[in-house]
Amino acid sequence: QEQLVESGGGLVQSGGSLRLSCVASGNIFEAYDMGWYRQAPGAQRELVVIIRSNNSTNYADSVKGRFTISRDNAKNTVNLEMNSMKPEDTAVYYCNADLSVVGEYWGKGTLVTVSS
Repeated sequence: QEQLVESGGGLVQSGGSLRLSCVASGNIFEAYDMGWYRQAPGAQRELVVIIRSNNSTNYADSVKGRFTISRDNAKNTVNLEMNSMKPEDTAVYYCNADLSVVGEYWGKGTLVTVSS
């Protein structure tokens, strides 16, 4: 069973940058598709970006060109670099690990607030 711990959230001004990290337990991290999701107040959780086990990525249109995901399988870590941030990026950001034969796991989330 994977345990995911996010870090790096906080308060940033519009146009600023933040870096989120997610560290996973377990020993098959490289097999998981890893994703970042976010949930703004009063909204549904939405996909921000996913990086698959083969390192292919899919970004939400709203973050393309501003956010970059990366993974370090040796450190069981997935990072999200967020640049040119906007107030609408304000949300709780969740790390997700998905492997169909094992299951899906979620972190507890980290709050990101972008002030205008």
